[in-house]
Amino acid sequence: MTEFVTGSSFFAVTLTLVAFALASRLQGRWKLAILNPILLSALAVIGVLKLLDVPDEIYQSGCRMLNFLLTPATICLAVSFYEQFRNLKQHMASLVAGTLAGTVTSIGSIWLLCRVLHLDRGLTLSLLPKSVTTAIGAPLSAEIGGIAAITTAAIIVTGIVGSVIGPACCKLFRLSSPVAQGVAFGTSSHVVGTSRAVQMSQLAGAVSSFALTVAGITTCILLSVLAELV
Repeated sequence: MTEFVTGSSFFAVTLTLVAFALASRLQGRWKLAILNPILLSALAVIGVLKLLDVPDEIYQSGCRMLNFLLTPATICLAVSFYEQFRNLKQHMASLVAGTLAGTVTSIGSIWLLCRVLHLDRGLTLSLLPKSVTTAIGAPLSAEIGGIAAITTAAIIVTGIVGSVIGPACCKLFRLSSPVAQGVAFGTSSHVVGTSRAVQMSQLAGAVSSFALTVAGITTCILLSVLAELV
């Protein structure tokens, strides 16, 4: 009976949603950046799976429904961009320039670190798309010769870290402009960072949505060329 329940899609989806809902309430109550809902819910899910001895493959299979919603959810970020379009037009040149600079810096720094650490070609190609959303990064990694599972893990870690330390970095470097904050979050920590930017201001969220889109397109173009040189 236990194997039937834990192996069902209902168990996987319910566990994921309940864990995220509880984690969101914790962050809402304590207002601490470290209490990131994605981080806490991931740890909770891992703990339950280990406790009940549920194989990761079964859980992943049960969550196909949620994975299917990933791409539509990413596209929905365009709503905030549309609502703030008039404000964004005034800063379009800065948005594009900042996003392109951040994307090139991200890819360049990862490539350099991989060379310093003597990582093989497969790992290098898997880590290069770490700053774009999973809906773009995972297929891109598989296309250029990387390992999609490693790319997905790197993307999740990047998003969580960016969401947690992003506000502190904005204070440290005195980024008070919603436009600058949005570019920073969207370029460096994709959708997860964008969800944090939305909490800071609607304009920052809209800019972040635009930045992650431009960063995703730029990353696809650059890596399709650079993959042959790695």
